[in-house]
Amino acid sequence: MRKLIVLPVIAAGLIAPPALAEKGDTYLRIRGIAVTPTERSGSVLPGFPGEKVRVNDSVMPEIDVTHMVTDHVGVELIAATTKHAASGRTGTTGTIGRLASTWVLPPTLTVQYHPIANGPVRPYVGAGINYTLFYAEDASKGLEAAVGKTKVSMSDSVGYALQAGVDIDLNKKIFLNLDAKYLDISTVATLRTTAAGTQKVKIDLNPVVIGVGVGFRL
Repeated sequence: MRKLIVLPVIAAGLIAPPALAEKGDTYLRIRGIAVTPTERSGSVLPGFPGEKVRVNDSVMPEIDVTHMVTDHVGVELIAATTKHAASGRTGTTGTIGRLASTWVLPPTLTVQYHPIANGPVRPYVGAGINYTLFYAEDASKGLEAAVGKTKVSMSDSVGYALQAGVDIDLNKKIFLNLDAKYLDISTVATLRTTAAGTQKVKIDLNPVVIGVGVGFRL
């Protein structure tokens, strides 16, 4: 099955007429992304020292716009939002399981280098910055059953972004896009509970984002 998918994609890249990536061009890409946090968690303090949390993966759509400022340098703005849940690993919080959920919005700006401006297959690398907002935070029913009504808040984050990808022409206007990003994202989750007081945990999310989609020359 993998060969049936990959071989036509390679063939399309080989037979598609070359399209120039030129200064002034603008590209719109629509991707499906898989967001996999490579999280490192501190302890839930002060009440649960040594107890850490994990964060689940998420799959969502993403949209981005790239503007070529030269034949080889582009600026890309990436926008997507994903929902994640934090769960306890061990001890009391591990017994509760899911503790809270949140939506994550990490608008990301990268500067890309495109070494091949003229060709049906055009790789690129990029680096930039992301500003991550956490919103619609919500305590789980299991947590509130254990410690009473709970208010959850998560601090916003500013960090770097790394990117690598490739555009493969399907025709002169449409191309296949494969993209990978690493985002530096950290937050402090604050749980204001009825029975356990205020608890905090620092989480370095640092997700790897893999995307597959199509792009359009505007």
